Amino acid sequence: MAKQYWLMKSEPDVYGWDTLVQDGSGIWDGVRNHTAKLNMQAMKVGDEALFYHSNIGKECVGIMKITEAAFPDPTADEGSPWVVVRVEPVRPLAHPVTLAAIKADPKLADMDLVRLSRLSVGRVTPNEWKHVLKKSEKPQS
Repeated sequence: MAKQYWLMKSEPDVYGWDTLVQDGSGIWDGVRNHTAKLNMQAMKVGDEALFYHSNIGKECVGIMKITEAAFPDPTADEGSPWVVVRVEPVRPLAHPVTLAAIKADPKLADMDLVRLSRLSVGRVTPNEWKHVLKKSEKPQS
């Protein structure tokens, strides 16, 4: 199966990119939305995700890889349907790609981030992935 791409949101004052880099690995926990849960269950080892700072910054700041597929969320009540995946940082983006820049780009109008703004874990198509990475090569205006 081909590599899939994702966008995963976290509030940087709760769990930010720098914390993941410092830790070297982490579990993506606390997801309490069924669509986001289904996305996490669809993740495979080797898939990659954009790390998105929500609320503060509102920007894609790095790339992480999925290193362990979905397993029960240890922060949830026993028997709950919630899951986590293990992630590791790959690299920071050369320049953050802001939500404003994504929304202003017609090539990204169908991104889950734009269409389903409250979704914390969304799919990214291969074309969207390439386009966001290209945008990250230059500072956003």
